[in-house]
Amino acid sequence: MTLPYAVRVDINSVLADILDRGAASTEWEVLLAAVVDHGVYVPVAESGKVAFQQSEDDIPFLPGYVSAACLAEQVAEPVAPFHCDALRLWDIAERTGVPALVLHSDRGRAALPMGLVIQVLHERGWRGGEGKDMRLTWSTHPVAVALRDALRRRIREFPTVRSVWVSHARWVDTGFEQLMLHVAVDERLPSDTPRRLLDTLLAEEVTVAGGDPKLAVLPLDTTVHAETIAELDRMALDTVRHDPATGRIEVLSREFDDPRAAEAARQAAAAERAAAPGEGQERPRRWWQRP
Repeated sequence: MTLPYAVRVDINSVLADILDRGAASTEWEVLLAAVVDHGVYVPVAESGKVAFQQSEDDIPFLPGYVSAACLAEQVAEPVAPFHCDALRLWDIAERTGVPALVLHSDRGRAALPMGLVIQVLHERGWRGGEGKDMRLTWSTHPVAVALRDALRRRIREFPTVRSVWVSHARWVDTGFEQLMLHVAVDERLPSDTPRRLLDTLLAEEVTVAGGDPKLAVLPLDTTVHAETIAELDRMALDTVRHDPATGRIEVLSREFDDPRAAEAARQAAAAERAAAPGEGQERPRRWWQRP
C-alpha cells in the first residue's frame, strides 16, 4: 500500500512511557488514546509502500514505533520513517486487512488490534468509505479566512506546493464538521510538506481556540490526483495558488467577487445544520467525555 501523506511529530512520549514500563496490559486505555491522538511511525520502503512484518505464525502485522529514531535503531532494512495518524492507520487497515499494530519503544513492545483504533475513531464521529459521506463547501469561518490569508503570505516558503484549497467538511450521516486543507504538491507521496505547511501556519500565523473546528490536511500529487484537483477547482472554494517559476501568488475567493456571498454562505450553512436529521438531539459525546 502506498501512503498519500505524512504528519510530523518528534516522539509519542506517552506511548513510549507505557511501553518502556511494560504497562500496556494495565494501561491499555491510555495506550490506545496515545496512539489515536498522537500516532506512530511506520517503516516505508523506497517504493513508498508500507514495510509490513510477519509473526511466527506468518500473520502480517503493521509495526509502529514511538519515534523516527526508535524505528531507525530497530529496523535493519533500508526504510524511511513515516508518521501515521489514526486516520491513516484506519486507511491502512481497510486497504490491506492487516489485523494488528505492533507497537515498539526503546525498551518495550505491545500488540494492539486495529479494530480498537477504528472503534475509537467511530466514537469520535469519523466514518470510512473514501469520504463519500463528506460534503465540501466554501467556509466563511474566521479560522478558514485566516488560513487563506496566511497561505498567501507563507506559501512561497514551500516551493513544491502548487495549490491549497480551504473548505468546510461535513459528514452527512453524523453531522461531524471540520475545516479541511487539500494541498497539491509537486512531490511523490508520501510527503510531509503539507503537514509542515499547516504546522507553520498554526505555530506562527493562525490562532485556533478550543471551540473552533478541528483541522485536517489532505496532500495531493499534482500528477496522480489531477482529476481530484480539477474537481476541487470546480467547487469555488477559497484557493491559494503558487507559481514557483514566477513567484506569483493567486488567491481566489467568492468573497472578493461578491462581498455579500460570505453572509449568504453563513446563512446557508446554518440552514443546512438546522435541517439535518436528528437535529435537536444530543450528539454522541467523545469517548473520553462519557461517564
